[in-house]
Amino acid sequence: MVAPATAAAELAAWQPVGEEQQALQHALLAFLAARPDDACSRSCEPGHLTASALVLDADGEQTLLTLHPRVGRWLQLGGHCEDADVSLRDAALREATEESGIDGLTIAPQPLHIGVHPITCSSGVPTRHLDVRFLVHAPAGAVPRISDESLDLRWWPLDALPEDSDTAATMVRAAQAPGLQQSHVHAI
Repeated sequence: MVAPATAAAELAAWQPVGEEQQALQHALLAFLAARPDDACSRSCEPGHLTASALVLDADGEQTLLTLHPRVGRWLQLGGHCEDADVSLRDAALREATEESGIDGLTIAPQPLHIGVHPITCSSGVPTRHLDVRFLVHAPAGAVPRISDESLDLRWWPLDALPEDSDTAATMVRAAQAPGLQQSHVHAI
């Protein structure tokens, strides 16, 4: 499981763009300090860190979104940290690979964006996801395969996202922000 100290190191090394993202970075760092044992575990009922990915095609012109079965909206790929994940980055890449069915994804070394949203997890208890989001690229010619965690999976042009994909649109804007070093994407 992602150790809160590891998650804190990942977040502390990141240089967020904008005051809102800086404030969320500090809030997550404070949360991690206050919950040193379970901040990355879904059993942490006040909230827990999750990891997700804005998956772009090899040309950077389309993003892969999933029609989430519980939420009923088009979202980026991602989810809860699992026992085998040693970092938030690892969790985001694992989730993107599992949910897309695409091998050979590459992931940026640092987060792209943070989002916080209320949700009722599988335990049935209302909580919050403190979602740390990473930029991921698919290899050329990648063909996604729908997993059990999705009703549908589809490539969307960055300038024609579905109406209910406000989170993905926010992440696309973050990826297009001046100063983002997209060349710093590494294969795992």
